[in-house]
Amino acid sequence: MRARFVSRSSLAGLSALALALLATGCFRSVTSTPGDAPNLEKWVAEVKAKPAPPLDPLPVMQQFETFEYNAQDMRDPFSTAFTDEDTGSGLRPDKARRKQPLEMFPLDGLDMVGTLGRGGGMVALVMAPDKVTYRVRPGAYMGQNDGRVTAVSEERIDLVELVPDGAGGWLERPASVALEDQ
Repeated sequence: MRARFVSRSSLAGLSALALALLATGCFRSVTSTPGDAPNLEKWVAEVKAKPAPPLDPLPVMQQFETFEYNAQDMRDPFSTAFTDEDTGSGLRPDKARRKQPLEMFPLDGLDMVGTLGRGGGMVALVMAPDKVTYRVRPGAYMGQNDGRVTAVSEERIDLVELVPDGAGGWLERPASVALEDQ
């Protein structure tokens, strides 16, 4: 028995021929033949001839009862119960008082960085967010809630703030600014 070997060039030629035949077959199946065109046109005509399905009816709109708002003579629900002209007793910020520089900043933005002096003459050093250091004594004001300094010690500044109570009045709230740990 003698074995026959096929050369590489003839094997490559056979592969190319098989690939060409396969591609030709695929191309013929994709393209339509002249006999298929009338069937396609017939099908399109049948689909166009069918009536369109009916549309769903529009939902019925509910009629709402109209309401006329006549409350011009009534008290405004958003106004405060107490006005600035109220002469009654109670706490309130002093509108005539000139604002001090540290009242521009929120209290949590102020940092106590040190003190000067001793005893009753002690002065606190406070650094504001604008990186300027201010001297603070008892009686000075700081923070945005009319905070009046009541005491200065080596560890902290004690003050009392006036905050709205939600009913048009004011409440005193104690607060402090502690010495910043370096």
